[in-house]
Amino acid sequence: MAEIEALIKAFSGHGVDEKTVISILGNSQPEHRQAFRKEGGFFAEDERRFERWNDHHVKLLKHEFMRFKNAVVLWAMHPWERDARLIKEALKKGPNSNSVIVEIASTRSSDELLGARKAYHSLFEHSIEEDVASHIHGKEKKLLVALVSAYRYEGPKVKEDVAKSEAKALISAVKNAEKQNPIENDEVVRILSTRSKPHLKSVFKHYKEIAGQHFEDELDVHLILQAAVQCLITPQSYFSRVLDEAMRDGADKNTKKGLTRVLVTRADVDIRAISDDYRNHYAIPLADKIEAKAKGSYKEFLLTLMARGN
Repeated sequence: MAEIEALIKAFSGHGVDEKTVISILGNSQPEHRQAFRKEGGFFAEDERRFERWNDHHVKLLKHEFMRFKNAVVLWAMHPWERDARLIKEALKKGPNSNSVIVEIASTRSSDELLGARKAYHSLFEHSIEEDVASHIHGKEKKLLVALVSAYRYEGPKVKEDVAKSEAKALISAVKNAEKQNPIENDEVVRILSTRSKPHLKSVFKHYKEIAGQHFEDELDVHLILQAAVQCLITPQSYFSRVLDEAMRDGADKNTKKGLTRVLVTRADVDIRAISDDYRNHYAIPLADKIEAKAKGSYKEFLLTLMARGN
């Protein structure tokens, strides 16, 4: 019974505990494997009186075995190619993955995003902009096309009078949300997709002073718009949330992918700041959470990436 419980645990979570699987299954007798099939929850009793794999569990296990390989492949890629492929995958997955496009477009530097667009040309013989415009439908299209097309000024200069004026434009957009969704408002899209990040921080500072609350706090029903603001202004908090959602019990396979994506793309950038933010928000060190949730070689690889921030 203890061995069956150990096997179930080895197959559960993020990744697979290969050493336990090899040790127990590799040395198991036929009757032991039969007991696992009957009691492990991965098999169903067939009408012809044998235990057969549950097809859903087979697909899930394949994904878990692939996590380590996928993480290593992504890590080895040039960052431009990696971002281009992540955007392509998000477009294929549909609306639930639109936040990945927002994440890449809003957290990369201007030159990094331009590099991803160049790589996308080479890999797929299309532009990111045209694929986003043709694959995304509905209210989010205008903002997403603008974000992936951006090449922002990255200097420190901010014109406070302009920032204050644009804060008032955002306040007006929120007040008129019943007439027009803010995500479709031309001024909102222009401000978020063209202004430098220091300028946007000033805009949101003025917004708070005038409106009495933070802009993103008024966007609970506009999740993509909220994600864009968080990525532009407080990326570490955004990434902490993605990590937390990826490691929650019951997370779906696309949500789980956030763990690999964030660790691989931020290990050389700001993983220490993300780790600090995660601890502040969730009262547990990020490394300890990964240690508890991930398995096997996948876990060891993620922890190695995390250590780069020390």
